[in-house]
Amino acid sequence: MPPSDAPAPTIRPAAPADLPVLGRLGALLVRVHHDFDPLRFIPATPETERLYAGFLGTQLQEPNVVMLVAERDGEVLGYTYAGVEGNDYMALRGPAGVLYDIVVDPAHRAQGTGRMLLEATLAELAARGAPRVVLSTAERNENAQRLFARAGFRRTMIEMTREVEGDAG
Repeated sequence: MPPSDAPAPTIRPAAPADLPVLGRLGALLVRVHHDFDPLRFIPATPETERLYAGFLGTQLQEPNVVMLVAERDGEVLGYTYAGVEGNDYMALRGPAGVLYDIVVDPAHRAQGTGRMLLEATLAELAARGAPRVVLSTAERNENAQRLFARAGFRRTMIEMTREVEGDAG
């Protein structure tokens, strides 16, 4: 944990040079979710960091994507990945900003970095015309749920999962 007089992180757009760290953080996200519910969430593999970084790299120049990083002294502490989407009839919603990922390195949590990333992402989505922002969070991710509730998010959907019995193959 940095000293209390450490400067606040800078929030900036993600760049290609950030991708290795974003891949590591994305793989962390995969591992944490799999630990929450291994039947619902995919496991991380030795390739997850590289594949996640590669995927995020394809999103950097997408016009409807917002990808921000929190950085202090040249070190990326966390990131958000979000997008502006049109009508989604499967989700029964109109145009919205969608927050896909928000993750802060565990060594830098509980210092306001997640809140700063979330606020900057919400502002950028609003600037791009998103009339609302939606997100999903794992049922067991209580820390994230507290962050989102403090930021004014309300519960609107509950995902439920059931395994199909028998051989699917």
